[in-house]
Amino acid sequence: MYFSRVKLDNFRNYGSQTIDFHEKLNLFLGHNAQGKTNLLESLFVMSLGKSFRTNKDSDMISFGSPYARVVADVIENNEETEIEIQYKPEGKIIKVNGIKMARAVDLLENVYVVIFSPDDLRIIKDGPESRRRFLDRELCQIKPVYYSDLGNYKKVLKQRNTLLRENNKDKTLFSVFDESLADYGVRIVNERKRFVERLQEISGKIHNDISTGSEFLTIDYETDVTDKDEYRYILEKNFEKDIYKGHTGFGPHKDDLKIEINGVDIRVFGSQGQQRTAALSMKLAEIGLIKQETGSDAILLLDDVLSELDANRQRFLIESMKDVQVFITATDIDPNVKGLLPEGYEFSIEKGIAKLLT
Repeated sequence: MYFSRVKLDNFRNYGSQTIDFHEKLNLFLGHNAQGKTNLLESLFVMSLGKSFRTNKDSDMISFGSPYARVVADVIENNEETEIEIQYKPEGKIIKVNGIKMARAVDLLENVYVVIFSPDDLRIIKDGPESRRRFLDRELCQIKPVYYSDLGNYKKVLKQRNTLLRENNKDKTLFSVFDESLADYGVRIVNERKRFVERLQEISGKIHNDISTGSEFLTIDYETDVTDKDEYRYILEKNFEKDIYKGHTGFGPHKDDLKIEINGVDIRVFGSQGQQRTAALSMKLAEIGLIKQETGSDAILLLDDVLSELDANRQRFLIESMKDVQVFITATDIDPNVKGLLPEGYEFSIEKGIAKLLT
């Protein structure tokens, strides 16, 4: 699976441009704030219909423009799929091969994308929200039903929290929301548990290889959610506490990943090198998980991440990406590192214009 081209209209700082890609490597070089990450973002939205940088679709529209449009061609097994997303102030329109999708979830399973940025290197030492986002992003791609369950859960949670802040004490009304939260919440937790088991298996092996056998990585899903009945009971038990705090204090929106190396919790006690190696192992494991779950190769987006890694981790990352299409952004790149990269295209990015270098 690979992107063969993208067409941009009024997307971020891009005007109107069509860019053809190499099926293996595409390297984008340029100074900061020229549009390198914007270009990767335009490819990422093809997978989930939304950005990895913002929750506001309107942010994708160039300043002063009435709309933005991205059209990408994806090739898999010699078959081409055209994905189009139009962003307008009133909403977005998604089309696959010219057919309008009724829901964003209908976009899924057409292309699989893994994004790796400096923010991902901090996933270990950042708060639980970052680790939940990591889980949810990947699960939404490979499990459309999870995408729907998560969206419904967040909607019900928002409504319940609104009632809590309004000091509404109608327990009959809350019982309706609690039933829905428990239903969606248990399903979300069960899918996360299964995902983390596979993540542990793959990332543990990768981490062992990077550390040449000196470190053993373990990942566990931390949750207090057990079953639906217990979930409802805890929501009822914590009702007054939730009213006082103005938000729901129990559920998968509070869960976390416990990440250890040789039995030590590296969220707190790990060195920066250990945290970065663990993050790299987890991101590379995503590619293997997608292949296992879907049978398709993911497309890897590396947003200014090579400069954040030491030589050993750079070499391991480059070696790991030889079987997939890769997009790399950087301000510049070390000639020694560049020599390790597979063949492909090199572009310069300046003021929202991508120019193929010869």
